[in-house]
Amino acid sequence: MNPSASEPLATMVPNQILQRILDTARECVLVVNRELRVAYCNVPAAVAFGRDGLDIENKRLSEVIRDLDLHEAFRNAVLSQVSGDVRLELPSAEKRKFDVHVAPIELDGESFGIGFFYETTQIDRLETVRQEFLSNISHELRTPLTSILAFVETLEDGGIDDKENNLHFLGVIRRNAERMHSLIADILELSMIESGNVTIAIKEVRLHNAVREVMTALSTKAKERDVELRNEVPESTVVLADSVRLEQMLTNLIDNAIKFNRQGGSVTATFQRIDGRDLISIVDTGEGIMPEHAQRIFERFYRTDRARSREIGGTGLGLAIVKHLARLHGGEVAVSSTLGSGTTFRIELPS
Repeated sequence: MNPSASEPLATMVPNQILQRILDTARECVLVVNRELRVAYCNVPAAVAFGRDGLDIENKRLSEVIRDLDLHEAFRNAVLSQVSGDVRLELPSAEKRKFDVHVAPIELDGESFGIGFFYETTQIDRLETVRQEFLSNISHELRTPLTSILAFVETLEDGGIDDKENNLHFLGVIRRNAERMHSLIADILELSMIESGNVTIAIKEVRLHNAVREVMTALSTKAKERDVELRNEVPESTVVLADSVRLEQMLTNLIDNAIKFNRQGGSVTATFQRIDGRDLISIVDTGEGIMPEHAQRIFERFYRTDRARSREIGGTGLGLAIVKHLARLHGGEVAVSSTLGSGTTFRIELPS
């Protein structure tokens, strides 16, 4: 039983003092005896390792955590007075990870092993995201840069005098340079949004007009792919949003819907107001998105079909930008899709 928080230290036995110290620690702490049973634990350890409400004190360590390296570290600490460090991953849905330091400790003349569990789950996730980001951006920049360098070398080797192809070569260089410029611009934009350096000015915006302007700007691209653009938002519809950022979200979603549509398909913008929330939907008639892809579609650089995405252009950051801008408005963005029938992206904003 834990001693009262108000009980003077002078009246406590050493084990009670130890328990009081353990309970003040944020990290999980286990103390294991010579029989490799849990002699003491603090509240974070009881929560992390006590599956289904299991009281872990007096339980064998093997019942609480099944990890051979951890058992060996505690055994060395108790029996050989040797400290050790272990990397631990709990086999749970969350896949929690810990760096564990195990050391010998003597209490009332008995040998114990004490383990401090420093959780690294979030740090590991961030490191994975960082590595994926660097890998993706290196790949995305390398592809157009390779084309630019190849055609520059062609021009230097005499292609500049080839009147039939030199303008074509320069056109390829320009397109790839523009692709790199768009990528860098989107990275900077996303970085500013995620760091909180972007502010929005909420005001009344006529949604029909905003959708019309975006569709007009994208009409040439839609015509090239034989995609019909439909603005079914009522002309009287007014939403509360930052007009520039709303247009940015609509542009990304409608542009995507055109790119990934089928020949002769359509893109439709609709509006609903339900339970005090404004729902702006962009509906396409494309091939749809598989469920496993839909769960990750708003991640940076995530693409359902990398080869096709590179072929039709885009930076892979548009949907991530939409997600963050929607949340900046106090709203959210979601996707629903049926394979073979099409996809609906829905921006939800407070009304």
